[in-house]
Amino acid sequence: MPSYIYTAKNKDGESKTDHMIVANKHELAAILRNQGLILVSAEVAGRKKEFGYYLNIIKRFKELGTISLVEKMMFSRHLSVMIDAGLSLNQALKILAKQTKSPKFKKIISQVEINVSQGESFEKSLNKYPKVFNELYVNMVGVGEAGGNLSEVLKILAEQMKKNHELISRVRGAMMYPAVIVIAMLGIGILMMVMVVPKLTETFEEIGVELPLSTQIIIFISNFLKNNIILGLAILIAIIVIIKLAMKNIVVKKGLHRAYLHLPVFGSLIKKINSARLARTLSSLIKSGVPIINSLKVVANTLSNIHFKEALLESAKEVQKGKRLSETLSGYENLYTPMVVQMIGVGEETGSLSDILDNLADFYEEEIDNITKNMSSVLEPIIMVFIGCAVGFFAISMIQPMYSMMSGI
Repeated sequence: MPSYIYTAKNKDGESKTDHMIVANKHELAAILRNQGLILVSAEVAGRKKEFGYYLNIIKRFKELGTISLVEKMMFSRHLSVMIDAGLSLNQALKILAKQTKSPKFKKIISQVEINVSQGESFEKSLNKYPKVFNELYVNMVGVGEAGGNLSEVLKILAEQMKKNHELISRVRGAMMYPAVIVIAMLGIGILMMVMVVPKLTETFEEIGVELPLSTQIIIFISNFLKNNIILGLAILIAIIVIIKLAMKNIVVKKGLHRAYLHLPVFGSLIKKINSARLARTLSSLIKSGVPIINSLKVVANTLSNIHFKEALLESAKEVQKGKRLSETLSGYENLYTPMVVQMIGVGEETGSLSDILDNLADFYEEEIDNITKNMSSVLEPIIMVFIGCAVGFFAISMIQPMYSMMSGI
């Protein structure tokens, strides 16, 4: 009888992989069923792997992928609509699990549905997946669940994620053009170093002309890339890894984030992005009924710049002592503009802070939209100057020895 290597799951969804000698798959499935297990896959040990096996591997790789902001936004929106239509939370989650295309997200929603059906709260079930549902999402769901207005909170979350997605898309779109130009220039530069410079080097060696320092540098880089391409790639990867590790160091991170705030164009953009995110997220939390202190702590973790984050955490401590938010933020003039402080102050005075914050977020998002639209025209001359300098350095370095040779004739 053949020996089968199988994967099975128990009623809690936990997987088990083992082997068993049985006559066929049907017998294997029956034995596992008696043990409280459900057969997922099985194959004869040593048999040539079938096409389905490779499809299963591809599927598992897909399950390791990330879940996009759009998928979470659509999940929240559809769940809100279904709850409003009178479906129970369990029924809605079952339907969404079937409709979701992402294997990883499908698996998570199914597990959340199982947990909820067993009596666990929706908030607690989502909290088991912090990489998918962040602190902001879980806190708002918890408030909605406790207050009996979960569908309304989910609508607010969907809207907040939509605005966040639009904001990210604008910034990425603005950076696409310079990124493509820089990558193209690097590619062309490497091709020149590997294919063109070696031929010119042979000519210089035959003539025996004395080479200037700039030409020697280019020839050295060319020889290194030509003869040590694997080592060159390894060094490049090592540099990227070192930079990423350095970015995790709090001192380095603070220094870089402070420098970003003083960059021309980009410094202003970073301040506006963080202000817009603060206003939009804080408004969503206040509307959902999350206490202001908790809201400030949650919002702080959504801000991209560490100095904005620390300022908001400090403000939360001051607000807890009885100070007004506008008063505490006024001490961070280099981060929050007078407009942000004044608008929050008006909201606190009138008791309409969430509406004021929505208006403030709309204003800054429009400002970001205008900056990103014009960013290409601002960056284009800078990129052209950079490219001109690089091309000029290369041309002079290669032409100067020829010119010296011609002068000596």
